[in-house]
Amino acid sequence: MEENWRKIYSNTYEYKVKIVQAVLKDNEITSVVMNKKDSAYLHGEIELYVHADDVLKAKQIIKKESL
Repeated sequence: MEENWRKIYSNTYEYKVKIVQAVLKDNEITSVVMNKKDSAYLHGEIELYVHADDVLKAKQIIKKESL
């Protein structure tokens, strides 16, 4: 992944990450999901990244929406 992407959210449940991603998309913020969960042991997290320029706005939206 390019170095100008920043992790802003992670969770062990994929559906929660997808909800946050959908809310960000509704606010015109592009995001990328990276699944770092080990499929054999179900250990790890799913991470959500946004472009460095959108970090502040994305975090404010996540906080405002209580996600």
